[in-house]
This record gives sequence, C-alpha cells and structure tokens, in this order.
Amino acid sequence: MNGLKRYWKQLTVFFSIFALLFTVACSNQGGEEAKKEITLAYVNWDSEVASTHVIKKILEDEGFTVNLKQVEAGPMWAGVASGSADAMVAGWLPVTHKNYYDKYKNKIEDLGPNLKGTKIGLVVPEYMDIESIEDLNKVKGDLDGKIIGIDAGAGIMQATEKAIKEYDLDLELVEGSSAAMAATLKKAIDDKKPVVVTGWTPHWKFAKYDLKFLEDPKKTYGGEENIHTIAVKGLKEDSPEAYKILDNFNWTTEDMEAVMLDIQDGKDPEKAAADWVKENSDKVKSWTK
Repeated sequence: MNGLKRYWKQLTVFFSIFALLFTVACSNQGGEEAKKEITLAYVNWDSEVASTHVIKKILEDEGFTVNLKQVEAGPMWAGVASGSADAMVAGWLPVTHKNYYDKYKNKIEDLGPNLKGTKIGLVVPEYMDIESIEDLNKVKGDLDGKIIGIDAGAGIMQATEKAIKEYDLDLELVEGSSAAMAATLKKAIDDKKPVVVTGWTPHWKFAKYDLKFLEDPKKTYGGEENIHTIAVKGLKEDSPEAYKILDNFNWTTEDMEAVMLDIQDGKDPEKAAADWVKENSDKVKSWTK
C-alpha cells in the first residue's frame, strides 16, 4: 500500500513538472511571436529612405511585421538606445554621428558598416570656378551669403557649423531638409547660378548633376566614412533572426543609388525597394540564409 502511495506521489510530481515545463514552453513561444515585430528608426535623407525601405522589405519577406519611425538624427540614436526602436541602418561613422555614438555607445550595439566609402562636405556645381572651402568668401555675394543645409540635427550640419568657424566664413548656414536642399540645388543649376549645399555620397544628385566636393584642407569633415547598422542591446537574444539579417546586410554605393534614383524619378519607396530586392535576390539570400 505504501509503495502504491509513493508511486502516485512520484507520478503527481512528474506531471506537475511536465505541466510547468509545458507552460514555460508555451510562454516562450508566445514571446517569440511577439518579437516578430521590429521597429526601425531612420532620418529622412534620400540615402536612408532607400536603405531602410530595402531592409524593411527583406524583414517582411522573412515574416516580420516592420514599423518605421521617421525622425531627426538625435531622436533616431536616442530611440535605438532607449529601445523604442530596435535598430537603424543609418549610423554615419566615425565623424558625422560621432557625438551621438559617444553619447549612446553603452546602450547600443554597433553591427558594423552596411555601406563603405561614404563622404560628406560642401558641394557646388562643376561650373563654379572655385575648388576649396577657403574660396567661399570670395563668392559670398554670388551665393547671397548662404550655405544651403538640411535638418538641424544632422551631423553634417554640426560639421558645417564647425567649418564656418574654422575657415572664418562670412556665410549663413540655412536649415531646411534634404528635399528642400535638393530643390534649391536644382533651381540654381537650371538657372546656371552659383550655389553651395551640404552634400554627401551616396546621393542621387551626383548621378543626375555635374557636381564636385570642395576641397577641405583643414579636414573639418573628416575623411572617408561608412554607414553602420546600429541595434538596441539585447536584440540578438530577443529576435535572433532579425539580428542576423541586420548584421548580414551590406551593399554598395551603386546598389543604394539605384533605389534612390527610382524614388527620385517618382517611384514609391516601398515599390522601389521591392523592385530592387526582386532584382537582387541572390544578394538578399546571402543576408537571410
């Protein structure tokens, strides 16, 4: 009789443990389902609109629900650091976003470059007879005393403020947006007038117009840069599949400019990204395998 009681007691303990493990397994499975939703932050630069929509499409094709947050550079970095966004593919390093990286580096994970060989600086049409930032004061009247910039929080704007001081430029940096800058550049070129804008590559404007970077002898804008993928700490554990795709993502200037040009020519960013993904399936498979 005592043996039978011990048997039932052991059986009860076994089923209790089994039930607990089953509950935990179900709970974990539900958690994994919840982590199939990914939020990407990005700035409204032509380059980052292209890259973010491409990685969004790839994640969606792998079964993820992807939310996009369009913000300025500061909130983009802060959002990933705080976890309100899971990742971004728009970290310009080592110079453009240096201040943001230094501020948040302990709260984010740098997955490395997704595009190498970028550059920032001041850009003018080829027909302008100047070659260096040092020459800008000579033509300040022709420029109406203005450098045409983009959104205030962008790293290139901070670098340009520094350049104005370093080169003692008698010019005002005009805040705006990437689209407004491009529109001003187009109008000036159409009218064959002088203009200077904050510029970076990759950007569709270099494929469309005959432009040049002004020489930067003081190296205010730094040298060659890369665009990095940045993730919130813990994403690898919370969503290993999304982490793997983001970590593998890397492409070329030509890849990015193809998407940017499609968008500039009127194609919706979602459609431009989907078309590029379809046309580059082998490359995409190398990121998702």
